[in-house]
Amino acid sequence: MNNNKNRLSIAVALGLLGSVASSNTMAAGFQLAEYSATGLGRAYAGEAAIADGADAQWRNVAMLTYLEGTQVSVGGIYVNPNIDVEGQSSMSPTSTKSEDFAHDAFIPNLYVSHRVNQQLAIGFAVGTNYGMETDLGTDFTGTNFGNEASVITKEINVNMAYQINQQFSIGGGVRYVIAEGSFGAVAPTQTPTFHPSLPKPGTTLKYMEGTDEAWGWQVGTAWQINDTNRIGFNYKSEVKLDLTGHANGVGFDLYAKNPSDRYSGSMELALPATAELASFHQLNDKLAIHASFNWTDWSSFEKLEANIPSLKVATQEIKQENWEDNYRLAVGGTYALDQKVTLRTGIAYDTSAVSEENRTATIPETDRLWLSMGAGYAWSDNLTLDAGFTYIFAKDAKMHEKDPKSAPFGGTFEGETTGNVWLVGVQANYRF
Repeated sequence: MNNNKNRLSIAVALGLLGSVASSNTMAAGFQLAEYSATGLGRAYAGEAAIADGADAQWRNVAMLTYLEGTQVSVGGIYVNPNIDVEGQSSMSPTSTKSEDFAHDAFIPNLYVSHRVNQQLAIGFAVGTNYGMETDLGTDFTGTNFGNEASVITKEINVNMAYQINQQFSIGGGVRYVIAEGSFGAVAPTQTPTFHPSLPKPGTTLKYMEGTDEAWGWQVGTAWQINDTNRIGFNYKSEVKLDLTGHANGVGFDLYAKNPSDRYSGSMELALPATAELASFHQLNDKLAIHASFNWTDWSSFEKLEANIPSLKVATQEIKQENWEDNYRLAVGGTYALDQKVTLRTGIAYDTSAVSEENRTATIPETDRLWLSMGAGYAWSDNLTLDAGFTYIFAKDAKMHEKDPKSAPFGGTFEGETTGNVWLVGVQANYRF
C-alpha cells in the first residue's frame, strides 16, 4: 500500500512541472506582469505612481483620481517564451530534452475610468494576473514528473478612488476571478527497458482539470509630495480557488473504491497576494524617472492537495513545495521628445520563487532580467497610441528530482532549464 500511496502522490504532482515550467517566461511562478503595453515599454517601473491612462487602475486604484473626464484604454501583449529543459533520467542511459515547451500567448486588456467630480473617480478593468500553458511532449523521459499543464485566469475589477486633498488619494476595488486549469502526466514512452510492475509507456498516470470563480480585493494610496514627486502603494489580496472538475489515470485508480474512467474531484490553488511601492519624479519638462519594488507572497504556496471524494482516502497531500516570497525591482525613464512623441525605457530584475535546495524538476524557477523600450504617439488631443517591447534573460537553473516517491513511475531526474522570452504589445488610450 505504501507503494500505491507513493505512486498517487507523484502522479498528481507530475502536472506541476507544466504549471510552473513556464514560470521563467514572464514573472515569478505563473504570475503575469503584462497588464498594459504602455507600462511594458518601461519594464513596469513606477506603475503604482503613474497615471498614463485608464490602465493605471490595474496597478494602483488610487491613480484614478489623476485622470480627467472619461477615458478608455484597450490593448494586448504577445508573449513568446523560448524555454528548454535538458537532463538525465535514472531510467534512461541517454539525456533527454524538451525544447520550446512553454506556449506562446496573447494577453488582452480593457480599462475604463470616469471622473465623477473633483474628489471621486470610478473605474472598470478586465485583464489577468496569472496564466500559463506548457506541453513537454511524449519524447521527454521525464514525463512521469508532468507532461502538460495550463492555468488560465480572467479578472474583472470594479474600482473607486477618492482624493482626500491635494496631496493624498485613496482607493479600493473588488476583483472577480474566473479560472480554469489542467495538468497531467504520462509514463515515459522513451524508456529503454520496461518493467512489468510499471505502467506501460504512454499510459496516463494522472490527468486532472477543473474550473472555479472567486472574489478578491485591492486597495491603493498615492502621496503627491509636490508638483514633481509622487509615491504610490497598492495591495492585492490572495484569491483562493478550488478548481472543480474531473480526473483520470492509474494514479487515481490505485485508490479507487470502484475504478472508473473518470473521477469527480477538485484541487485548491491560491493566487498569492501582491504589493507594490512605486515612485515618480519629473526632473524637468521632458524627462521623468520612476521605480518600483514589488512583492509576491509565494511563501503561501507550501504544498498541493487534491480532494477526490470517491477515493478511499479523499484528501491527498500531493507534494511539498516550500516556495519563497518573490521580489522585483524596476527602474525606468520617460522622455518627451516633442508634443507628439514620448519615449520610454526600463530595466527590471525578478527573483526566483524557489531556493536552490528546493528546486526540482517540478519547479524550474529562476531569476529573470528585463530590458524594455517603448514609445507613445499623440494621434490627436484625445487619442494616444503606445507600443512596447521587452526581452527577458532567464538565468540557467539546475533542477533535481530525488524524492523516493518518484521512483515507482520512472526514477529520478536531474537537469537544467534555459531560455529567454520576448514580448511586444500595443495600447490605445482615448479621452472623451
